[in-house]
Amino acid sequence: MILYPAIDLKDGQAVRLVHGDMDQTTVFNDDPAAQAKDFVAAGCEWLHLVDLNGAFAGEPVNAAPVEAILKACPVPAQLGGGIRDMATIERWVDRGLARVILGTVAVENPDLVREAAREFPGKVAVGLDARNGFVATKGWAEETDVQVVDLAKSFEDAGISAIIYTDILRDGAMKGPNIDATEALARAVDIPVIASGGVSSMADLTALKATGVISGAISGRALYDGAINLSDALRALKA
Repeated sequence: MILYPAIDLKDGQAVRLVHGDMDQTTVFNDDPAAQAKDFVAAGCEWLHLVDLNGAFAGEPVNAAPVEAILKACPVPAQLGGGIRDMATIERWVDRGLARVILGTVAVENPDLVREAAREFPGKVAVGLDARNGFVATKGWAEETDVQVVDLAKSFEDAGISAIIYTDILRDGAMKGPNIDATEALARAVDIPVIASGGVSSMADLTALKATGVISGAISGRALYDGAINLSDALRALKA
């Protein structure tokens, strides 16, 4: 199981939110590229980046820090937030991004997801962010009547590389991930599922790995707060 350290970008800084609320922001690093290099030095194999401003604006806002991270770090990175058209997808792939994460458009324009997955094999993931099992879009600000599992199944034949499943009510709250819902999703589809939201301890990571079906986990606040030691966690997950 791959552990993805998260760098959430707001106004050019590395931050964490609580429950996706832009008004509940903690700044952890004024230099996101330096933060990324620290994660790489600890041994991470991937980076997970989120353009929080972009998720609300519907277009990239924190492009400069993302590009700085891509230039500074040799490991692959995935990015979500404000990526809603082919031109933006192509631009990020051309700039060295290993994987784009499509969230809002997965609900509003699923044909774009399919087109992008065909055009850029292995470089397109879908981000499914949910409250109580229903997908939320536009930076989690709008709730839909679309169920997570139903939407995930609709992309089974699309050729996407992964699903990033975030339980919004767990995100940034340090209360543990929704393992049951994540495992159920992973068993419902053949697409690799990455757990996000609430991963706050080594015990959480061990429990996610123990399901045998969850391919990755994203953690942010716990790494910044020291609740998870990244180097130790990476070694343990490889054991």
